[in-house]
Amino acid sequence: METMKHEPVDHHTSYEHAEGIGHEHLMNMDEQEIPEKSHQHKMGGHMMHMGNLKKKFWISLMLAVPIIILSPMMGIDLPFQLHFPGSDWVVLVLASVLFFYGGKPFLRGAVMEIKDKSPAMMTLISMGITVAYLYSLYAFIYNHIPGLTNHKMDFFWELATLIVIMLLGHWIEMNAVGNAGNALQKMAELLPGMAHLVLSEEKTEDVPLKEIRIDQQVLVKPGEKIPVDGSIISGSTSVNESMVTGEARRVRKEKGDKVIGGSINEDGMIVVKVTGTGESGYLAQVVKLVSRAQQEKSAAESFSDKVAKALFYVALSVGVIAFIIWLWLSQDLNTALERMVTVFVIACPHALGLAIPLVIARSTSLGASHGLLLRNRKVLETTKKISVITMDKTGTLTEGIFQVSDVRTFSSHYTENDILTIAGALESGSNHPLSAGILHEIKKQELVIPKAEGIRQISGVGLSGVVNQKKVMIVNENYLKKNHLSYDKDGTIPAGETGDSVSYLLVDDQVVGRIAQSDRIKPDSQAVIHELKKKGIHPVMLTGDNETAANGVARELNIDEVYAAMLPEDKEVMIEKYRKQGKVVMMVGDGVNDAPALVRADIGIAIGAGTDVAIDAADVVLVKSNPSDILHFLSLAGNTNRKMIQNLWWGAGYNIIAIPLAAGILAPIGIMLSPAVGAVLMSVSTVVVAANALTLQMK
Repeated sequence: METMKHEPVDHHTSYEHAEGIGHEHLMNMDEQEIPEKSHQHKMGGHMMHMGNLKKKFWISLMLAVPIIILSPMMGIDLPFQLHFPGSDWVVLVLASVLFFYGGKPFLRGAVMEIKDKSPAMMTLISMGITVAYLYSLYAFIYNHIPGLTNHKMDFFWELATLIVIMLLGHWIEMNAVGNAGNALQKMAELLPGMAHLVLSEEKTEDVPLKEIRIDQQVLVKPGEKIPVDGSIISGSTSVNESMVTGEARRVRKEKGDKVIGGSINEDGMIVVKVTGTGESGYLAQVVKLVSRAQQEKSAAESFSDKVAKALFYVALSVGVIAFIIWLWLSQDLNTALERMVTVFVIACPHALGLAIPLVIARSTSLGASHGLLLRNRKVLETTKKISVITMDKTGTLTEGIFQVSDVRTFSSHYTENDILTIAGALESGSNHPLSAGILHEIKKQELVIPKAEGIRQISGVGLSGVVNQKKVMIVNENYLKKNHLSYDKDGTIPAGETGDSVSYLLVDDQVVGRIAQSDRIKPDSQAVIHELKKKGIHPVMLTGDNETAANGVARELNIDEVYAAMLPEDKEVMIEKYRKQGKVVMMVGDGVNDAPALVRADIGIAIGAGTDVAIDAADVVLVKSNPSDILHFLSLAGNTNRKMIQNLWWGAGYNIIAIPLAAGILAPIGIMLSPAVGAVLMSVSTVVVAANALTLQMK
């Protein structure tokens, strides 16, 4: 998680009249209100139309089993099949129910694809089941007309198996990838539902947050979430902005300071004048960034969709051509029609429907066992093209935990241990991350902390108190400059260069020493950067931290390109800039402020220890929060992608031979692919696809 500029609200004034998600939508957003394609992004293709796939699959399977038992496979009676008087009527009724119930999601998906002028898997499946059903209905009626002896073959068996297999495939994929959470909803949950509206100096009223307007005043009590963007007009406090900005430490806020809706008011009661709510609020802007990026990203077409689209056009073209040619040659409408339908049915992607889901199921299982959660399978096809990886700093490359890196004394009367223990006496009453770093160092060295009295927090400066009957203060460098206190400036250079946070110890208004603390770099970060470079992937640091801290970490990790003090929209713009240059970008982050960038990137990876918002905005989650898992993901993705391509060839490859043969291209030399042989080829390809998926391994 990263720190951002301490007054980010100033950057949002230009959004006050922007169109987008209003505050009431931010607070009451449900699944139906999420942009349609953001679900496609999460679930893949048109799975959003599938409804309860588990229930639909089992009901469809119950309908399909009698059809499979009572009807022949492409005109061939199988050993287990039964017939009795009226069995064909049973098949007709069950097949009709199955077509309209089990086939409904595919038909709806096909309508959407056609509206988008991009026919793909749903259109191909719909063409197959619709042709199979309508022709079978025609064959049933024809076969029941008295006096006709030329029996017509129906395709009820193929209809039933295709619908069930396709539902199974989509269920497997959805179950493997998991129901992706809603990053937008998680952002909305950062805000409270009610606010204390100030009516007068003595009176407040609790009102729904959506009723709060700009320029009104709200009271925020200690421990409560700040409901709006605004400026403090009364009181002072410390604010925890980590859930919103990624700021790893508490920020002291005084009268006139800006606050962000969604951050937590720690220890003081404040009155805030509202400057941003609804469409102009900070979180609303981040929501719009995420939503917009999701919609644009979801437009990416997967390789399987491209294969299905090509197969659709091939089958449609060959089928129509076959119909015309056979009608001309045979002068028999029934012969031409049967040949066209055979082409369409053989083109039905039984194996293609399982080709990707089975690999995804195996891949997600392997990934989960290694701490990698895959949330969007489309990115697996993108990994081989990655040229740039943009990375958050705090919490991603560093631990986000401060530790003492250097202690220096400026006085002969005090040792370095004295500097530590006196500072520790004041810090023992604080829960600030910098305090924790000093106290941890004292405990590690087994030093004794003297007793401090009258400890007081100095807003925006540090702490003061009495230790060993002397006035003691811990302050920042700005305090020294403001009060014209002399200190060893040369002694601060090493810490400043590495981006350490530096605290100065004053005894009786004399600077006697300083303590520098650094955010520890994760053990594997350096090796990961090295390996990424070896793979030809250019690492870039995008951080909300100050430039000095960012450059210090970048130097240690050998990252050449660094952008500091970045807001959420800055990170998103930077990623879009790379993408416009034709580069494929991976983003790794863990904070709310990373969410727009995670969605905008071609691949978004969230560190598991980060916020729910970042996790839900990402395509992949690294559960162990270990940077080395980035390399593990690249390895798994590469292997998975190879298996998917292999399965697509097996799943659709037989059509290269089967479709022309079904159309009768070799009929002049006496070779004609019978429906039965086509069915066997179809079954073999399905078995091969399943077996190949199970051989996927994570190296």
